[in-house]
Amino acid sequence: MARTNWGATADSLALLALRIPLGAIFIAHGSQKLLGAFGGHGLTATFKTFEDKLGIPPIFTLLAIIAEFGGGVGVLCGFLTRLSGFGIAAVMAVALYKIHWANGFFLNAACVPGRGHGIEFPLALLGMALALLFSGGGAWSVDRYLFRR
Repeated sequence: MARTNWGATADSLALLALRIPLGAIFIAHGSQKLLGAFGGHGLTATFKTFEDKLGIPPIFTLLAIIAEFGGGVGVLCGFLTRLSGFGIAAVMAVALYKIHWANGFFLNAACVPGRGHGIEFPLALLGMALALLFSGGGAWSVDRYLFRR
């Protein structure tokens, strides 16, 4: 039976073009929840909001914050890219189901009073994360140097 090398990565340099925006987006969103940066409310308020409004227990909120901030750093650097991509994909799958699905497809559903953003943007982020989960970090990643055979 062949041994799987989960750190192995595709040779494509194109994955860097995928990693940079995805990593930046999730570092920013994770910073909002963890640190209160970029207009975010910080850790305590995030725990309260996730539990009171979304019914998400604190342990899962903590995992989501780690997946967003830590996964963003991992994706940006190409370090443990598959694990980071998995964490981000899981967060996006939950966000699609719990928040965005009821608002339809388009991102700009906010123009309709009483409606939030649709699934368009989180679906794109989910696809980016899954691409990294399946392919690894690419030619310019830390994984490339750490997991050479």
